[in-house]
Amino acid sequence: MAVTPVILALGPSGMATAARIAKHLGAQIHGRAGRVDQADAFFDNALDHTRDLFAAGIPVIGVCASGILIRAVAPLLADKRAEPAVVSVSDDGAVVVPLLGGHHGANRLARDISELLGGVAAVTTAGDVTLGLGLDEPPAGWALANPELAKEATARLLAGAGVALTGQDPWAGAGPGFSGLALPNHGGQAAVTPRAASENPVRIVTGLAPVADAETLAYHPLQITLGVGCARNCPPEELAALVDSALAEANIARAAIAGVFSLDLKADEPAMNMLAHALGRPFRLFTAQQLEAETPRLQTPSDVVFAEVGCHGVAEAAALAAAGPEAKLLIAKRKTANATCALALAPAPLTRLPGRARGRLSVVGIGPGQAAWRTPEVSRLVAEAEELVGYGLYIDLLGPLAAGKKRSDFPLGGEEDRCRHALERAGEGHNVALVCSGDAGIYAMAALVFELLDRGVDAQGVSDAAKRAEVICSPGISALQGAAARAGAPLGHDFCTISLSDLLTPRADIIRRLKAAAEGDFVIAFYNPVSRTRRTLLAEAREILLQHRPADTPVMLASNLGRPSEHVRYRRLDALKVDEVDMLTVVLVGSSNTRLAQLGQGPRMFTPRGYARKIDGDLATRQEARA
Repeated sequence: MAVTPVILALGPSGMATAARIAKHLGAQIHGRAGRVDQADAFFDNALDHTRDLFAAGIPVIGVCASGILIRAVAPLLADKRAEPAVVSVSDDGAVVVPLLGGHHGANRLARDISELLGGVAAVTTAGDVTLGLGLDEPPAGWALANPELAKEATARLLAGAGVALTGQDPWAGAGPGFSGLALPNHGGQAAVTPRAASENPVRIVTGLAPVADAETLAYHPLQITLGVGCARNCPPEELAALVDSALAEANIARAAIAGVFSLDLKADEPAMNMLAHALGRPFRLFTAQQLEAETPRLQTPSDVVFAEVGCHGVAEAAALAAAGPEAKLLIAKRKTANATCALALAPAPLTRLPGRARGRLSVVGIGPGQAAWRTPEVSRLVAEAEELVGYGLYIDLLGPLAAGKKRSDFPLGGEEDRCRHALERAGEGHNVALVCSGDAGIYAMAALVFELLDRGVDAQGVSDAAKRAEVICSPGISALQGAAARAGAPLGHDFCTISLSDLLTPRADIIRRLKAAAEGDFVIAFYNPVSRTRRTLLAEAREILLQHRPADTPVMLASNLGRPSEHVRYRRLDALKVDEVDMLTVVLVGSSNTRLAQLGQGPRMFTPRGYARKIDGDLATRQEARA
């Protein structure tokens, strides 16, 4: 459970309990507006807010009735292996119920909270209740190499099978562990005979070495740090093969690797990132100065490497820096034509890793505004981000999802500054989300981000460190899509979008595109139709379009889509008035085939694609047959 939970407080009777939990976990309190006076963030609807948090992958601890949380997340349940923990706590703290994600942090949270409050953790997961542990949730600092075996092994233990343990008990000191398991007798009480003495016991092996037996649970302490180096654009398979060779030489299991470590100049090296992804382990980075401090412990220091990157070794130094001052090298630098690697052994399992992350910039589109139109992926990326960058209004639209995060607000007109800031912060190793309305790739910041990345420093691009950060673009519902959905189906046939802002695009280019779109009879969505100082281009567009399509062509004006002040109305093309439009309005102009269907709930705008010809043809055929 990497994300800090959020505590939900729905009323004053549970605030004292919520405050104690929040202080203990270092978590935020989100309170129901109008019912809770003090909170880090406020929400209007408990079901919607819980659903938003859950979709974003944020663990939820609700000081409320369990039913509220169940009703909120039920529509989203799909994969128990990926869903966050959900825990309910009674207002008085007497009962703590892990509702979802028992083996993904919920049971642990429930026990921790109940111990804090002096209540009862109502854990119902069979393995935890009967065995006192979850086989698929090893303690911190340990990894299970074959989690697919845990379910069957748990079932066998519950049926009375014993345990044949070879090696250290991962749970020793943190609970009863395997040594506390005993065979139940027919009276339901634990017998003296240890389970390990039973026939056909569950076989469990722990340690650093790989386990060949496909039916044995293999737990490995995370004591191995993997240091890597490579030439630029090293073939990924070459680095992976070198690492596998070093592991085999040391008789170390892949699952015993705590992380992959290297020099920060290699943050964007594909081979290293692919290796970390394949291992399922973090990729962490050190500066040259940090690695140079490890020089006295290196077995193969190199003056050539020092001259090139500022430290006498990368692979060995990174492995040792990650494993700590008491670590020792298991495998000194091994190399191929393009890659190097080294393995170090930490004195104890690692639960916290040194070094910094690569840094990530998520360029996200949050849709027109309402949370229901925000994709779960965007919500997750925002939840994971340490810092939010964007126009202040757009960040505000995230509501409680933005609470407690560092914000860097930029005004309209500050687009270049906000993109530079976001990229440079990511280059420092931070997880940053650049927040855009609609879709980030449609008249928004994504294009500018890549333009800055494509420029050299001498051409006012961003720093080399910023260029090494990971950049992710996540789609959002555009204003175009939102308006079309409200209208009906105006984009049922060919369409285009045109921005009427001549701030960055020459006016002559806009006019040329208008004429081409008019002649091509496209449905047109106008972005940035007017501003306080730019009032004429929309009127010119209307006159150009009237030369190619009927005066009664339907036009939709959609303002503040997805927000409480949403306003949708229809006009004829010849009656379109500039004064009805502002910067928050999307203008959809139909083609010559677009129609308004007059329905009971009002007019709906649609553009036929040609199915009518088939329908009419079928109708004519049937009429001829009857004749």
